[in-house]
Amino acid sequence: MKHGRWLALALIMTTVAACNTVEGVGRDISGGANVVRGWFSH
Repeated sequence: MKHGRWLALALIMTTVAACNTVEGVGRDISGGANVVRGWFSH
């Protein structure tokens, strides 16, 4: 039973970390797109 709790905790932590990473990558891509858009709008 003890190993199951550690496994569940590890899966939850991995899921939360992955969500934050994907969100961060999305923000980076959006930021880069805004910079490029700024280059062409002048």
